[in-house]
Amino acid sequence: MDYKALFTLIILVLILIVIIYQNIHDQKLLETVTKTHRGTRTERLMVLKLLKSGIPHQTIFHDLYIKKPGNQYCQIDIVVATKVGIIVFEIKKYNGWIFGLANQNHWTQVLANRRHRYRFYNPILQNKKHIIDLKKQLPQFQNVPFYSIIVFFGDCSFRNLDYVPNSTFLVKSSRAIKVVNEILEQNEVAKYTSKREIVNLLQSASLNGENEEIKKTHIKNIKQNFGY
Repeated sequence: MDYKALFTLIILVLILIVIIYQNIHDQKLLETVTKTHRGTRTERLMVLKLLKSGIPHQTIFHDLYIKKPGNQYCQIDIVVATKVGIIVFEIKKYNGWIFGLANQNHWTQVLANRRHRYRFYNPILQNKKHIIDLKKQLPQFQNVPFYSIIVFFGDCSFRNLDYVPNSTFLVKSSRAIKVVNEILEQNEVAKYTSKREIVNLLQSASLNGENEEIKKTHIKNIKQNFGY
């Protein structure tokens, strides 16, 4: 008997078992917040990062659709209600170099070969608009601090990105939890007047993401606004 080959096979089987167990565990953990078909894979990875860092699942809300005037909706990737305020996440996935300023409408992605350039809407302004739309939902939001975190997944690097506003954080996915912890540690406890109303609003907005008509309306509005 080739004991070396047998030993290698046993190790491979054990590794496979560990991977399967981890995937099952992650799926069950994710389902305490959202469903496995909701949002993008990178959004779900960020939700898992938050959960594994110790953020309570009851305070994480994923794939929210906020009702606006004129039968329009604002879609927000992730919101976390914390003791120091509301953290709003915008999740992106890009490779290559990312150029832009915080106040520019569009940023530029340059791929490694430098021959391909793509423009995309400034995620700092995008998330700023999300926070404005969210603040309009409840009067008590006006007295609660908001923090904007733009998280980039993928093999990208920031070039000449400057003038990032206060309470706004632009980070690679590997540093996202560190930034969340810094926000929690370095800021005073927020004065919430009605936590239940805020939770109800965020839960309702997250449930909107299960409504196909709301999602279709949102996509239609995006196409109209951008002239698609």
